[in-house]
Amino acid sequence: MGDRDGLDEVIRLVEERRRDRRLRAGRPAPFTIAVAGCVAVGKSTLAAAIAARLAGPPDRARVEVVSGDGFLLPNVDLERRGLMARKGFPETYDLAALCRVLAALGAGDGDVAVPRYSHERYEVIDEVQVLDRPDVVVFEGLHLLHPAVAATAFDLSIYVDADEAAIEAWYVERFAALCSAAADEPASIYRNFSGMTPAEIVALARHVWATINAPNNRDNIAATRTRADVVVEKGADHAIGAVVVQAG
Repeated sequence: MGDRDGLDEVIRLVEERRRDRRLRAGRPAPFTIAVAGCVAVGKSTLAAAIAARLAGPPDRARVEVVSGDGFLLPNVDLERRGLMARKGFPETYDLAALCRVLAALGAGDGDVAVPRYSHERYEVIDEVQVLDRPDVVVFEGLHLLHPAVAATAFDLSIYVDADEAAIEAWYVERFAALCSAAADEPASIYRNFSGMTPAEIVALARHVWATINAPNNRDNIAATRTRADVVVEKGADHAIGAVVVQAG
């Protein structure tokens, strides 16, 4: 299956589920989608692609994309709890706050405030994203399908998966790109690595992957794959290889 064909299949499933929900209920709540999976697997890319397709013709839906990293605890709280070295693990997120946002959306509330996160600053920032009754909200994040979040919290849940070696390669590539871009971003945490050689940056990225991201994926994130309605499987070239609908 090619990337375009794979996205077409995902959109078909989204629209099918949206039609089913319209038939079941007339509530003015947005249709919510979870795009979950490991760090660097392509969650934000897929979420943006889904949003772009739904916002275009013929649907022209009002779509918001929400990053689950906005629900990370502030760094000061992580420091106080001794959790900075585990940032990204489930216990470093305020999953109860995520549940409150989902409940407010489900109730049809307007002006629902969602915290924002900056990857460059490595911190939750003093800004919010306001969701004022959009048609669709696409959430993307690591732990959207965690057991602390009800399995029925989203109208459709998608898990993005790939071979671990491929994900590691994508993570290292992204880390190096962020370090390179930090030369023009004084506030970026990646400026701390500006004096390192490319080989040293790659070695650091692989160390972070091996000690933080890989264990988090194996112990916490991958275990939520079975909770998803749909699994999107990607190849080493980033293309969607299969779209699998799982029994509920």
